[in-house]
Amino acid sequence: MNNTKGCFDMTTVKSNLNIAIIGGGIGGLSAAAFLNQAGHQVTVYEQAPELGEVGAGLVVAPNAVRLLRRIGALDKMQEKAVRLEAGWEFRRWSDGTVLSVENLDTRCAELYGEDTYVLHRAELLAAIQSVVPADLLRLGSKLTSVRQDNDGVEFTLADGSVNRADILIGADGVHSLVRETIAEPGPAEYSGMCAFRSLVPAAKAPEFAKRPVQTLWIGPDHHLVHYPISGGKFINLVAFAPAGEFTRESWSSTTDLSELLAEFAGWDPRLEELIKAAERPGRWALLDRAPLKKWTDGRIALMGDAAHPMFPFFAQGAAQSIEDAATLSACLTRRPENPQAALVTYESLRIERATKLQEMSHARKDINHLPDGPEQRERDASLAQGDALVNAGWIYSYDPDVVVELEKVEA
Repeated sequence: MNNTKGCFDMTTVKSNLNIAIIGGGIGGLSAAAFLNQAGHQVTVYEQAPELGEVGAGLVVAPNAVRLLRRIGALDKMQEKAVRLEAGWEFRRWSDGTVLSVENLDTRCAELYGEDTYVLHRAELLAAIQSVVPADLLRLGSKLTSVRQDNDGVEFTLADGSVNRADILIGADGVHSLVRETIAEPGPAEYSGMCAFRSLVPAAKAPEFAKRPVQTLWIGPDHHLVHYPISGGKFINLVAFAPAGEFTRESWSSTTDLSELLAEFAGWDPRLEELIKAAERPGRWALLDRAPLKKWTDGRIALMGDAAHPMFPFFAQGAAQSIEDAATLSACLTRRPENPQAALVTYESLRIERATKLQEMSHARKDINHLPDGPEQRERDASLAQGDALVNAGWIYSYDPDVVVELEKVEA
């Protein structure tokens, strides 16, 4: 497999477009990298004064890795990333019995042309930022309003400045302002779950947590995930539990370590050892949002969490944002003379896949959190059967360039 270039030649731009991207997260910066690489004029408007360290660890699977390679960000990412060798494993909550294990050491690259990595979200963001020219970023730029006409999009920032672009891309996350110009605004639904996240210094972590493995402990109403990040310097720990009355959706929210310990009281003692070594955990509510039926309107389009926010149970949120970016760039590069049509094509190529993963990630919480009993035993038996790596082929083998080229042939 040739991973340095897809079927669609990203360098053949008949005319370039002036494109504004609202949001400088993983999706927004990825879109800037692809679009800039293709020769378009791109500006990223990010409301934060700097791109700081926020969020938790994440998994970068082959479908994202091949695209990071394509924009030249992979080498930088690999400086901090941990390659999953022993792969991923599911363990029983009470005693750590291994329910299933997948060895990714050689099979992942053999099947999909790339390995799977884990790292901190900020480390991935820095890798992507390294291939985006600094003069394309406008930090401290908060969007306040958007209006489009036949010739472009006019948008106003909090400092009062009025700007124009041929195309405006909303990569502004789950609380997207751009989304309100396309979809009917509505409140997010309360999922009843919350997530805890913390980093454990590797020097304090038990040995079992240092292995290059993504480990998922599953049990009644809860599950916990851990894996090494930052070149093995830390262990990323993320746990999911009933939220009670807690509804705050913010990565800056924190809680006491005792609360996290209490949620997993009675679980395997090794987990207690791991949690006790953790730093003060963050805590945020998981709010549910129904899939959108529309991502584009004229010269405006959504991508990433603004279009399809996902629960983190399939580890595909960041990857789908990067896929959006690559597809968006390919579509606009193919038809710069008709950007509205290009955005319609982008939506048609992406919405079914992203919605499927969004719905599957939401459904996974019920599977992971089964109480002990017949359904739990059936789930555990199914985990031990089949080949999860092969079964995920529809996720990991996906290549936006191939999809866009196929649409071109069929059109």
